[in-house]
Amino acid sequence: MRGLGKTRRTSSKGFTRRLLTAGVCAAAFAAAITVPAQAHEPSGHGPGGGKPSHGKPHGEPGGPHGKPHGQPRWELKDSGTDARFRGLSAVSRNTAWLAGSAGTVLRTTDGGASWRNVSPPGAAELEFRDVEAFDSRRAVVLAIGEGEASRVLRTEDGGATWSESFRNTDAKAFYDCMTFFDRRHGLAMSDPVDGRFRILSTSDGGRSWKVLPAAGMPAAQQGEAGFAASGQCLVGSGPRDVWLATGGAPRARVLHSADRGLTWTATDTPVPAGDPARGVFALAFRDRTHGIAVGGDYRADQASPEAAAVSGDGGRTWAPATTPPPAYRSGVTWLPHSRTSALAVGPTGTDLTTDSGRTWRTLDTGSYDTVDCTSDLTCWASGEKGRVARLAR
Repeated sequence: MRGLGKTRRTSSKGFTRRLLTAGVCAAAFAAAITVPAQAHEPSGHGPGGGKPSHGKPHGEPGGPHGKPHGQPRWELKDSGTDARFRGLSAVSRNTAWLAGSAGTVLRTTDGGASWRNVSPPGAAELEFRDVEAFDSRRAVVLAIGEGEASRVLRTEDGGATWSESFRNTDAKAFYDCMTFFDRRHGLAMSDPVDGRFRILSTSDGGRSWKVLPAAGMPAAQQGEAGFAASGQCLVGSGPRDVWLATGGAPRARVLHSADRGLTWTATDTPVPAGDPARGVFALAFRDRTHGIAVGGDYRADQASPEAAAVSGDGGRTWAPATTPPPAYRSGVTWLPHSRTSALAVGPTGTDLTTDSGRTWRTLDTGSYDTVDCTSDLTCWASGEKGRVARLAR
């Protein structure tokens, strides 16, 4: 979205995660994280960057303090930079990728103890808002912006070298985020071009891309766009299903495709819209049926009531959360292997649901833009001023 803007697989990015443990482990993990954190730190503002900036949090990085030993908490990691990381791809407990402002890409393979700067050469003017990693060596990053500022780059050697696989040449297009169904098939989405959202497709792991026909895409509302705030405005689940979140128009909608982006249906959500700063910012589907939408108004001086909604029918209908997060949230993910628990993050905190998104309660007041969990029962979060954390258990 030209104002801010910007999901997720079963792990929150579009990959179908394999169960590595029995349900007992997942249940124990979900139960453990329900212990409220006692963190207190300054809150922040809405999603700046890329599109025109709208202010950023200024609190010193902090984390949970005074917590009894063994309780889950966000454990801050030193990224060594002050870039804002709205792009995050968690591979495992040890490996994660970050993509952010000033063309910055970082990678860790030791659980965040150290981070290697693997930023593409000459990318300092780019705004990376999404990263999809397949493992510790292969990853795809998306740069957002008008015209040629929107690009896709790919690495197969852990960031030692990069190749540009797509550069937007249409001045009317503005790409926001991307998702992958598997290691080969993925999509990226642009704000509406000639009245319809534009979808980019790859079938070779991001090495090449093509624009899909617009005939199967419903007409966009006046002012409608996606938010490039967390890499979660386009998310997939399973081999073919994908959802697209919108805002900035009279109604905040979720669009769904069951054929990898060829044809779409649109559904209104109860998340408030009617302003360029409001709408659905992030989606998470734990399967092709059960979804959560979060968002609100990213301006710090504006309230965000009804900033979450849930769907139990694949996004055909949405119901408001009965107890939503207390403020705007830009990122959301299901907990690993859980059927009922998920995390949402934003500039003013982290919230937990244990009833599939119907009710939420705050666990932590630290500022994060995006969150991602892995099949080995690990969650990561990242955001402004180089903030990155792993959930300690």
